[in-house]
Amino acid sequence: MTANDLKHVTGTKPDGQPSARPATRQILALLQATRPHQWTKNSLLLLPLLMSHQVGNLQKLTAGILAFIAMCFCSAGVYIFNDLLDMESDRRHPTKRLRPFASGRASVRAGIVLAVVALIAAFAISAMLLPWRFTALLALYLALTTAYSLWLKTRLLVDVMVLAGLYTLRIIAGAQAVDVPLTMWLLAFSMFVFLSLAFVKRYSELIEAEHLGGEEACGRNYRVSDLRIIEAVGPASGYLAVVVFCNYLNSDMVRNLYRHPQVLWLVAPLLLYWLTRVWFLARRRAMHEDAILFALRDRVSILTAVLSILVVMAAGPRAGIIVGAN
Repeated sequence: MTANDLKHVTGTKPDGQPSARPATRQILALLQATRPHQWTKNSLLLLPLLMSHQVGNLQKLTAGILAFIAMCFCSAGVYIFNDLLDMESDRRHPTKRLRPFASGRASVRAGIVLAVVALIAAFAISAMLLPWRFTALLALYLALTTAYSLWLKTRLLVDVMVLAGLYTLRIIAGAQAVDVPLTMWLLAFSMFVFLSLAFVKRYSELIEAEHLGGEEACGRNYRVSDLRIIEAVGPASGYLAVVVFCNYLNSDMVRNLYRHPQVLWLVAPLLLYWLTRVWFLARRRAMHEDAILFALRDRVSILTAVLSILVVMAAGPRAGIIVGAN
């Protein structure tokens, strides 16, 4: 056996010193457990800043970025704890068994340490650099996600309500971080659209279970027989979000924010198209992940988003406008 063979089999260098490879692999596995790709959801914190056209305010933009960083640290800790709690059930899942802790690529002890450090960093940034209201909402986010991991994810309908609520909570927290007022239009739209996307996640899991001959989603209180109900409720919730958006376009707020508000009506068919397509793909078993993460990688979704941005720009947004909450 050659020195290289010995190094490969034993994980040591030819001179007997431990190889750095196992440590490097564990570090990479731990980083994977924090799910950096999921952090993109925290960009919702910046939505109130964008909607109020205050991005040019350097102080508010800095606060928004700090809030994003704090929420990413908090999310990282939450995802690690969630994977540790789900480790046994993940090992029985066809794809989740490949997660770092379920597969054994990352140690439980290291995961606990990293999660604690991430949470401490999140609340240190928040407490020292951001308004106390944001810190309170960050604590609420941590409490809700912990409750979801421990119990709520197994409760029928409650789980999707909580998932939709967590997305909306990010928007509320972002508004508090940058000190801009929230609109009821934005809150209503976010609740309906994210409820639809939460149902997409459960629907995809049930479709896959049905394909494999199962009767229920693994670790969730949903059965294959519930598919018809979800097919009705899920898309309907998304379409209600579009209705809210259309009512918003008729408000005085939009006339204050845009020079040509009538142009924004072109966004409505784009929303209808994208939401309907998501449900078609879920039915065809082509939605293998969270709908938002899917959209970030899907060319049609990206094109739809680009077209929507172009429409908004064509509507002539007025810079530096702060609107009220009504």
